Amino acid sequence: MNIILLGPPGAGKGTQAQRLVDRHGMRQLSTGDMLRAAVKAETPVGLQAKAVMERGELVSDEIVSALIDAELTALGASAGVIFDGYPRTVAQAESLDAILASHDRSLDYVVELDVDEDALVERITGRFSCATCGKGYHDKFEQPAQPGTCDKCGGHDFKRRPDDNEETVRTRMAEYRAKTAPILPFYEARGIVRRIDGMADIDAVTASLESIVAGAPV
Repeated sequence: MNIILLGPPGAGKGTQAQRLVDRHGMRQLSTGDMLRAAVKAETPVGLQAKAVMERGELVSDEIVSALIDAELTALGASAGVIFDGYPRTVAQAESLDAILASHDRSLDYVVELDVDEDALVERITGRFSCATCGKGYHDKFEQPAQPGTCDKCGGHDFKRRPDDNEETVRTRMAEYRAKTAPILPFYEARGIVRRIDGMADIDAVTASLESIVAGAPV
């Protein structure tokens, strides 16, 4: 199974991708993570990417394609793949088709976690966590049992991410829509786009994803 998993920041895409990795042995391929790893390992592609980034330029589609090709070669044919953050343009989508074909693979589904923007803003801006152990809480959905005291470690210091504010969240949503809009019609024409209610309970979202992986209608 080879899928593209789409969803704006805060939609739960990372959580769901990790569950697919844990349950099915799939590999999550994030272009950002692959770039950082290649640069750190000083692979030929990584050195090429490093030189581009040091010039303040964007990494080309050719470099990203080379990274994906190398990852698929190392992975072998047995494990499924979740593409995260790629493709973002029709040209990249066409390139991905060619790469997959060269590895005797094909894209099965493009799965989008559909979210309500206002509800997502509430979900993200209400998040906070224990500064000691990292346990997550929410202003509305999950407060500590004893106010001011972490349920897990008993700590009393809490923190919020500075970018968990409404302006930033809405900007991220606009960027996500702008980046995904070009590729969705490309895949919709092939009948492989599936949408899941990303605002549902986490386990319900997982169940819907499992149905897609199993090839059942959602």
